[in-house]
Amino acid sequence: MSVLHIKSEVECHVYLFDEEKGIIQSGAYFNMEVRKGEQDLLFISVEDESMRYQLLYNVEDNDSDYRIIINRTQFKHYSPELLDLIRKAEQGDVNAQFDLGFCYEYGDDIEQNLEEAVKWYRKAAEQGNADAQCELGLCYGIGQGIEQNLEEAVKWYRKAAEQGNADAQFNLGVCYDNGQGVEQNLEEAVKWYRKAAEQGDADAQCNLGICYKKGQGIEQNLEEAVKWYRKAAEQGNAAAQCNLGLCYGIGQGIEQNLEEAVKWFRKSAEHGGAKAQCALGICYKNGQGIEQNWEEAVKWYRRAAEQGNATAQCNLGYCYDHGQGVEQNLEEAVKWYRKAAEQGDADAQCNLGWCYDNGQGIEQNFEEAVKWYRKAAEQGYARAQFNLGVCYKNGQGIEQNLEEAVKWYRRAAEQGNASAQFNLGVCAIQSRGLLQKWTRY
Repeated sequence: MSVLHIKSEVECHVYLFDEEKGIIQSGAYFNMEVRKGEQDLLFISVEDESMRYQLLYNVEDNDSDYRIIINRTQFKHYSPELLDLIRKAEQGDVNAQFDLGFCYEYGDDIEQNLEEAVKWYRKAAEQGNADAQCELGLCYGIGQGIEQNLEEAVKWYRKAAEQGNADAQFNLGVCYDNGQGVEQNLEEAVKWYRKAAEQGDADAQCNLGICYKKGQGIEQNLEEAVKWYRKAAEQGNAAAQCNLGLCYGIGQGIEQNLEEAVKWFRKSAEHGGAKAQCALGICYKNGQGIEQNWEEAVKWYRRAAEQGNATAQCNLGYCYDHGQGVEQNLEEAVKWYRKAAEQGDADAQCNLGWCYDNGQGIEQNFEEAVKWYRKAAEQGYARAQFNLGVCYKNGQGIEQNLEEAVKWYRRAAEQGNASAQFNLGVCAIQSRGLLQKWTRY
């Protein structure tokens, strides 16, 4: 690289950036040293009395003179590598364009700018770069740096997927799976999941396992589900580890092995998988595949509950309710029952109804009890159906209605609820007016 010294002062109009002073706009005269680079781009060292900056500009040679052409307001403390990347990207180098988009997206060696990331991804994508096409699809998919547009996301995923990009194949499978930006088509979802899975994409392997397990978009095959779960699980995919644990736990697609179930639940739980944390808590609670330990059960329930897992919230409420693995605290029980109940957990809804019914951990309120019993009963939860029947029979929290009582007893009885079967039998034997006042449980 040759060095050209400009003896006379050259007038230029630049923006300089200083950490303490911010932006300094200057039209002053600077002494310059110009280093000739590739393709007539020059690196210019600019110095005044107080600051030294390394800038990159286009320079035009007019016979014996140099005229500075300012084409962007670039930036102090750019590394030589980044300046070189910018130069290459602006000259149309497709890989540099993708890399520069990545730098802008993640603030790597440059201030994060999602709109600039989209700009450079687009330039590379339009030149056929599959990685850039996938990233541009993601930007459209989540509305990052550009307005969300699921149809555009699908368009760019497809371009990348057809070039064999595994991330794009997985994302396109998700779009078909959920009908996002394209009409739902489970067979197409399986097709794209498989392409990505066969390239080793763990998320795709897990989803393909789910498709085999549920028979969605493909004939149900539990052994194939286990096969794909295992491939993903061995790569550390937390969802697949949990799913593989479930298969071992109930002997689905593989011989039941509770110790193996615990092993895979633990791997997923330690990765933060809430479903696995709850499942591991249940294993500790029941002593399944591991020695029973209520304190450990509470520990794992709590981790999952704090992530919003409704089953774990209900189970943690039960532990507080009965003082198992933790000091009894009825107010805490109500708190966790409510969190789960508001997510639609029928067991928690019934338990919360019971707390209101008996003034346990909360002020007694029969109307609230009926409300929560009903929510659980309408989900087919037998214990809540029985309790709702008792409320109708006794006229507590709701107007007495013996026909409604019989209706809810019958629903619970048909599920094998012994108390409901007994009460329904009494209804059949005695006149309705002679029915004794029953209690809920």
